[in-house]
Amino acid sequence: MLKLTPLLLAILYAVAMYRFSAWRTARELDAKSTELADARLKAMTDRMAAALELPRIRVNIYEIDPVNGLAAPDGRIFLTRGFYNRYRAGEVTAEEMASVIAHELGHVALGHSRRRMIDFSGQNALRTALAMILSRFLPGIGVYIANALTALLAARLSRQDEYEADAYAAALLTKSGIGTAAQKSLFRKLEELTAGRGGVMPAWLMSHPKTDERVKAIEALEARWNTIDAT
Repeated sequence: MLKLTPLLLAILYAVAMYRFSAWRTARELDAKSTELADARLKAMTDRMAAALELPRIRVNIYEIDPVNGLAAPDGRIFLTRGFYNRYRAGEVTAEEMASVIAHELGHVALGHSRRRMIDFSGQNALRTALAMILSRFLPGIGVYIANALTALLAARLSRQDEYEADAYAAALLTKSGIGTAAQKSLFRKLEELTAGRGGVMPAWLMSHPKTDERVKAIEALEARWNTIDAT
């Protein structure tokens, strides 16, 4: 009887996890979301749609409390009810909400949403394979080493995606006439809005870059664009 190697088992596990995760995510979003109906935010999305030469940008409300925006693997854009409630309470401006939508559009346009689902499945498979291998040589601690290594890899990949989506959003907001001021001001609000999630965790362990680093990256882009415009 053919003996399956840890690598083959990991590949089969990754494929199964990807299919199950995609199905479960779509089912969850379908059950707990409705299309956003807000005149001020529609005016913002219409401006971005015109800049992208699209008929419209559809945004959905995901009925959960945490403050977040997300892009589904199928390309749909979501704002959580918790985030929308902060906007309705005046804690977040329409322009800042537009910057969230632009950021999530960046994840879709750059292929991050689907890739993240694949990466998540692959990282789980890699964790399983590493744990199986390391446990043979390091009984008792092999699993912990495997978990730490895959967590570091996942955080690094996620931070790179965030920088890329920030750059896409900055370009889209600039082209649509909304500007990047709200994008940067929202970054500075996010820690408070998300109750300081991340705390004092080192930046290289966080799935999102530090606020100051994200703002500096956008300002570097603006300086580059200004230099190009001046020539």
